Amino acid sequence: MSVLLAIYLVLVAALILSGRRLAARELATLLPNLLRLFKDLATDPRVPRRAKVVLALAAVWLVSPIDLLPEFLPVLGPLDDAVVAALALRYLIRRSGVEVVRERWRGDPATLDAILRAARITVSR
Repeated sequence: MSVLLAIYLVLVAALILSGRRLAARELATLLPNLLRLFKDLATDPRVPRRAKVVLALAAVWLVSPIDLLPEFLPVLGPLDDAVVAALALRYLIRRSGVEVVRERWRGDPATLDAILRAARITVSR
C-alpha cells in the first residue's frame, strides 16, 4: 500500500512540475472523490438495494489486504482493484442511471467522464 501511495504522490508531483496543475489537482482529489461518491451512492434512496450490496462488496475488496495480484507489482498490482471498482461502477450505473452518479460526483465533471470512458461505460450527456 505504501508503494502505491508513493507512486500516487510522484505522479501528482510530476504533473505539478510539468505545469499541469489542474490535472495534478484532479489526480490528488480522485481517491477522496471516489470514496465520497461510493459513500453517497450507498446512502442514496434511488440506488437499488442489490446495487448497494455490490458497492459494499467492492469496497470490502478494495480495502482488503488480500489481492489476486500483489500490490508491489508495478502497474499490475492495483489492476485487480481498478477492475473491481470499474465493474461496480458499471453495475451501479446500469441499475440507477448515470444521472444519479453525476449528481453525486463532487469532482470535475471531465474527470468523471474520463473514468467512465476508461471503464468502457458509454453514456450520453
